[in-house]
Amino acid sequence: MGSRESYGQERGIGLELFYTTTPGIDGRLKVEVEDFVVDEISKFPEPNDPGRYTIAKITSVNWEMNRLVRVLGKGLGMSRNRIGFAGTKDKRAVTSQLMSFEAPLESVQRLDVHQVTIENAYRSKKHITIGDLIGNRFGIRLRDCRSAGEELRGTIEDTARQLDAIGGFPNFFGVQRFGSLRPVTHIVGRLIIKGELEKAVLAYVGNPIEAESQEAKEARRFVQESLDFEAALPLFPRALTFERMMVGYLARNAGDYAGAIGVLPPNLQMMFVHAYQSYIFNRVLCERIRREIALHQPLAGDVVLPIDKDGLPDHDKHVPVTQANLDLVARQVKTGRAAISGPLFGSESVLAEGVPGEIERKVLEEEGVERCDFVVPLLAECNSRGNRREIVAWYKDWKLAVEGRDALVSFALGKGCYATSLLREFMKVDLIDADRAAYIQAHQEEEEPVPE
Repeated sequence: MGSRESYGQERGIGLELFYTTTPGIDGRLKVEVEDFVVDEISKFPEPNDPGRYTIAKITSVNWEMNRLVRVLGKGLGMSRNRIGFAGTKDKRAVTSQLMSFEAPLESVQRLDVHQVTIENAYRSKKHITIGDLIGNRFGIRLRDCRSAGEELRGTIEDTARQLDAIGGFPNFFGVQRFGSLRPVTHIVGRLIIKGELEKAVLAYVGNPIEAESQEAKEARRFVQESLDFEAALPLFPRALTFERMMVGYLARNAGDYAGAIGVLPPNLQMMFVHAYQSYIFNRVLCERIRREIALHQPLAGDVVLPIDKDGLPDHDKHVPVTQANLDLVARQVKTGRAAISGPLFGSESVLAEGVPGEIERKVLEEEGVERCDFVVPLLAECNSRGNRREIVAWYKDWKLAVEGRDALVSFALGKGCYATSLLREFMKVDLIDADRAAYIQAHQEEEEPVPE
């Protein structure tokens, strides 16, 4: 199958092409917050009345995860570190998920936060940590598509048939991984692992982009040109919480750029490096597609991941594909018991061999990175051993309805997979521009990148 080169700013985050060759339907995402609904498929900790933690279903409307956790912690009079969640969700959306609180049940039930609903609270001995979920269900409205009615339905169904042939869609990391408004997190991550910490800080707090508010642009431009952090601090809008944390730290601790990164929440620090690993993964996957190497049929040299009882790849088990086991592994992949993987490159990464390995090493050479780069002595949270990730993601329970030029789709994805990476195959638009337009339309001055 051929592929189509993408365009626009998506290429800057490694989304260099589309897998499917059908026409795009265009359309607009997240025109209204209610156009994007996410319901977590949760793993429920076992109830236990004398348990230490309160577990509750939290439904929020248009909340960025770090801000939500901070506000909930403040309402409970405790550190954000005593609140657990399984995975971050889209900001401009209606999202439901389980969270754990090291707090009395009654205190959690009494929380009163704007556009946040707390339900089904109970006690448990176990708290929730990142990864404690199976996946997410989505209900999404795509507005103002290029065609309407049966023509729109037909184009969508043609694309779905091409995806069904590989049992899913290319498992690219989506726009949210890098920051929809300012897709710079992977750039910051690369600078961190290369030890260029001053440049990393300035890439995050400086580096103005045209889509931001005038106030934000002027603050970023000033700090980048002057390096006067004390004078810059009052210029930064209150909405830029994490930038203000870093600038405020440097105003008090001149030249301590490692410390400035270290004041950020641990998951945000990790996200910088994870975003760069995601960018490398996207590039490797694009190169495999560009060379027309099958995504659903293993080659000798590939590394596959076994599929567990929840239908999810076991990222801790890496099975090399050889000529001796190729037929067996091919059957396992075809029947959904194994998944071909690509690299999340880190200090202990396992790379493929053969042609897949050649692709991985080519991209790493072009990026100029080595395993040792992912050990960051001054920033322990930024260390990463690396792993591998499935290159095809399944989607289930697909439903489609068409209302004029609007398409309403619903589906379920496994954890760590991006709805936007599926939708872009149907839309064939630059989703950075699409997400950015939605936020500007809704008068959102800043969207912070979403840590996983």
